[in-house]
Parts: sequence; structure tokens; C-alpha cells
Amino acid sequence: MGMLGLKIDVDTYWGMRNGVPRLLRTLRDFHVQGTFFLSIGPDNSGRAVLQLIKNPRFLKKMMRTKAASLYGWKTAFYGTLLSAPMIALSFPDLVFQIMDEGHEVQFHAWDHRRWQDELTVKSERWIEQWFDAGISGFEKLTGRKPTAFGAPSWLIDDRVLQIIQKYHFEYLSCTRAKAPFIHDNPVILEIPSDLPCFEELDPRKDVAILSNMISDDPRKDVAILSNMISDGGNHVLPVHAEVEGGIFEEKFRELLKTALAGGVKITGLDGMKAGLDVRHLTRRKHRMELLPGRHSPCAV
Repeated sequence: MGMLGLKIDVDTYWGMRNGVPRLLRTLRDFHVQGTFFLSIGPDNSGRAVLQLIKNPRFLKKMMRTKAASLYGWKTAFYGTLLSAPMIALSFPDLVFQIMDEGHEVQFHAWDHRRWQDELTVKSERWIEQWFDAGISGFEKLTGRKPTAFGAPSWLIDDRVLQIIQKYHFEYLSCTRAKAPFIHDNPVILEIPSDLPCFEELDPRKDVAILSNMISDDPRKDVAILSNMISDGGNHVLPVHAEVEGGIFEEKFRELLKTALAGGVKITGLDGMKAGLDVRHLTRRKHRMELLPGRHSPCAV
């Protein structure tokens, strides 16, 4: 059978404080590893209110996924009515625990919300300062520099790809492409999240996912992903501390149970990387695409 890589993004203070311990317990119970991509700096999630005005799809997403249940009410005001708490920097002991339990830890964001909302209008200098702040914080927490980067909301552009050359990452996980590839410029390995997020399969959504199927039974969400994983190939599941470490914890556990029972090897992205023969990967430029269930385009 193939491999299932777990790419675990931590986007918010709530996710770090509440979701990560639950995910660690789940991974411990199943004796599997994942890669945690950490948001290091301020949680400005409350600034998402601006997106409610500018992007109707974002409002629709927040209503469908019941955002308050995912992130908690306080999160909705961080960076606006409430000061923005630091995310990973607030929990150095928890970061140490992630590493101590054998999971790969990599860099996801300095300020996740501002990258997600403002990257396209920000200067190259702002991007550099964002990376410098995040990597400095990452190094403070882990004692080393990150060797991989996973862009917030799978959002990158040509400027980002040029700037990241100075940080000497070994691989990126910045896209929702269907298979690993080599970025054209700079030449660097991409290990994408090819499977859909659990919340993109939520039966409350009115967007059809995966061949226009809408799951009317929560168990079908697990079945859909399980069927995709059981094809014998290698896949990466995008996991969020706020989701699989929250209201979808039981779905995630059921998926892990089903995958392991089917002989699938579950690993972090470091394990996926070790199993790749980069000589046979396509070299190409990324493109942006609006995927079903997303409120804005992702790199693919």
C-alpha cells in the first residue's frame, strides 16, 4: 500500500492551545507521526471581518463551517477588539513536546491572517520582513532554522518564490497540486496537499466536492477520503489543529483507523520526502486555481 502524509497547520492561538494537544494525543494513540507547520507570531484572526465585506465566498464559508465552533468566539476579535496574542511563541513547552514526541516541525507563518488577506498588495520588503520575523521566532522556539515552508492558505506568487531562496529550504508544501513536482524558479521540491480538507467534505456545505458528490452522512466523509487513500498511491492530507484537533477529532481518528487497517503507512512530510525520487518529478511553474469549497484561489 501507499503512504499518507499528515501536513498539520496551526493557524490560530486557539488551535495551538487547544487543538495541538488533542492532535498529539490522537497521533500518540495511533503510533503515527505528522509534520506540524506552525504559525509563530500574532493571531490577527479578527481582521477577517474585512473579508466578510470584500468576499461573499468567505462569508459563505464561515457560515457553512460554523467558524465559532472551529475557532472559538475570542478568536473572532483578535487583532481588532482584542489584542493579538502570539501563537507558537506563547507555547514554547508545547513546541518542545511536539518535537520530543518525534514529529517534524516546520514554518507556516509569522502573521497568517495578513499574509492570507494582504500578500498580493504588499511589497517585497514586507514579505522579507515577514519571513525574517517568523524564522527568527521559529529558531528561538526550536533552536534551529526551518527546512521547509508551507504557505498560509496555499497562497504564493513569483516574488515569494524568489525571496525564499535566501532561507535555503529543502522543500515547500505550498500548493494543492495532485502530485509532487519541482518548482521551475527557484528549483525546489514541492510536496503538495493533494487530498481535500475534512471541512471541504462537510455535509452542511452546498458545494459539491469530488465528482459532484455531497456527503449527507458524516461517515461518508471518512469513506470518501479512505477510498482515495486506498488506491495504493502516496497522498498528503491537509490537517488543521482547529479542525481535526476540534470538532472533527472523531472523524480524523476514524480515518487514521481505516487507513492503518488498510495497510497505509502514515508519516510526516519528511517521510514522504525520503520516499521520493526527484529525478522523475515534473519541473513546472505553479498556477492559481479556485478549488471547490475554498473562498479564494490556491496554488496548484
